[in-house]
Amino acid sequence: MARNIAAEYRNGQLAEFFRLPVNALEDAQAETRPDLDRQALAGALREYHRDLGTLDRPVEEALTRLAHPASRVVVTGQQAGALTGPAYSVHKGAGAAALARRLDREDAPVVAIYWVASQDHDAAEVASTTLLDHSERLHRLTLDVPAGVPVGRVPWQPDWTAQVMALLDAFDAPAGYVAAVRERVARATAGGGSYADVFARLIHGLLAAAGVVVLDPLHPALARLMAPTLAHELSSPLSASARIEDAAARLSAQGFTPQLRRPEGATNLFIEEDDGHRRLLRVEGQTFNTETRSYTRQQLLDVLAADPSRLTPAAGLRPAVQDALLPTLAFVVGPGEIAYGAQLREVYELHGLSQPLLWPRLSVTWLEPNVARMLDRLGASAAEVQADPEGVLGRAVAQERGVQALTAQRLEDLDARLRAVVDEIAGLDPTLVGAAQRTRARVTARIARLQAQATRALARQENDRSAQLTRLRAHLLPGGTPQEREMNFLTYLLKHGETPLTLLLALEPDFQGTVTIP
Repeated sequence: MARNIAAEYRNGQLAEFFRLPVNALEDAQAETRPDLDRQALAGALREYHRDLGTLDRPVEEALTRLAHPASRVVVTGQQAGALTGPAYSVHKGAGAAALARRLDREDAPVVAIYWVASQDHDAAEVASTTLLDHSERLHRLTLDVPAGVPVGRVPWQPDWTAQVMALLDAFDAPAGYVAAVRERVARATAGGGSYADVFARLIHGLLAAAGVVVLDPLHPALARLMAPTLAHELSSPLSASARIEDAAARLSAQGFTPQLRRPEGATNLFIEEDDGHRRLLRVEGQTFNTETRSYTRQQLLDVLAADPSRLTPAAGLRPAVQDALLPTLAFVVGPGEIAYGAQLREVYELHGLSQPLLWPRLSVTWLEPNVARMLDRLGASAAEVQADPEGVLGRAVAQERGVQALTAQRLEDLDARLRAVVDEIAGLDPTLVGAAQRTRARVTARIARLQAQATRALARQENDRSAQLTRLRAHLLPGGTPQEREMNFLTYLLKHGETPLTLLLALEPDFQGTVTIP
C-alpha cells in the first residue's frame, strides 16, 4: 500500500520535501517579506472588490491592515463551485479566518485571503452540487458550464439563477431560512459578471464579516502584479517541470504516489487562446506549442504585456505565483494540496521564494439533530458510519438481537482455541506447525468474511424495515462521498438558519471532527 503524503506531513514528517514542518507556526510568523509592495496589492484588491460590488466596510478594514508594511496573510482557495460547491470550500475559508485571528498582531497584521480559482477550466468539477432537505431528499444542481474555458470568463446566465431559485422553491425547509438563502443568491447574482464572480460574492457574503477577503487572479489589476513571475517562468520554461519530476522520483522511491507529473516538454503554463479555451504550453526546441498553434517566447511576452490574465499557471506553478503576489505566512490546504506541496519546494526556489507553511484545513462533519440521535442509538461515530455504514448498522442490530455469532469476541474466542490446537500439534510434531498456523489463519479469515457478509445482510434487512441505512448515507455519505466533500454548506443554512455559520466561525483553525447542530 502506498504511503500517505498528507498523513505523514500532519505527523511532522517529510522534512526532505517541505521547507517548514507542520508545527513551525512560530518560525513562519517570524519571517517577513520586506520586498513586497503591499500598497500596490491592497490597491489592486480594492479595485477588484469595487468592480465585484463587494467593497464594503469589512473589506476596507482588511485592506487597510494589509497595506501595513509588516502585514502577512493566511491564504486558502478553491475552485468556483456551484453555490459555493462542497462544504469544505466554506470550511477552508473559515479555517483561514480562524488562523489569521490567532496570529494577528497590532504591529504585524494578519489578513485572511480566499483565492478564487477563476483560471480553472475543468467544468465537470465545478458545475454540480448536492443539497439535502428536511424530507431527506437529495437535490442535485447541475449547471451547463462550458468545458475548456476558464470559469472566470464564463458569463453567469439568467437561466442558472432560475435553476437555483427553482431548487430553493422545491426545498423542504423553514420558509424564513429559505428566504434568507434566496436573498444571498439574489445578491450574488444581481451583479452579473462571471461564474467565478457569483462564487466570490457568495463566499464574501458568508465570510467577509470574519475578515476573509476574496481574490480573483483573473482581475486585470491583480493579473498585472503577477506578470513578472510568469515572465520569469518563460525564461526557463522547463526548469520547474524538471524539479517537479525529480521530487516525484524521490517520492516514488520512498513508497509514495506523486500527485503531479510533468510529461516531457510540458511547461507549467497555460495560455488562453483566441477561441477562449485555456491550453497547456509545451516546448519543442525554441517554440512553444498548444494543440492549435505555436508561439515564440517573445510572442508570449507580448501577450503577457497586453493582457497578463491570458497567461496562467498550471498546478505545479500556481502556489508559487500566489505566494509571489502575497506576503504569505501560511497556506491553508487540503490533503491533495499537501501532496502537491511535497513536489513544489524547489519550484519556489527557482523564483527566489521560500515555500510557506502548509496548514491542514479544518474538517467538519455536520450532525443534524436526527442524525446525532441515530448515531447515539447505534453507538457509532460519523467516521465509523462513513467507513462502513452496513457494518455499523448490522453490528448494532445483531447486538440488539443478541446474535453473538457476529461479534468480534466470538471470532477472538475461535482464534484462541485454534491457537491452542496449533500449540498442541507443535508439541506432538513440530514439522506440522507451519501447516497448522496457515490453516488457523485461513479458518479465521473465512469466518471473518462470513461474519461481514451476515452483518451486511442483517443491515440490509433492517434498512428495508426502517430505512436507517438510507438516511445515514444521505446525510453522511451523499452519493457515496464523505459529507464535506459533496454536501453544499448552504444545506445547513437552509434548514437551520445562521446557527451553522456561527458554529463554524467559532471553531479553532486546527479543528477536526463533528459539530452537532442544536
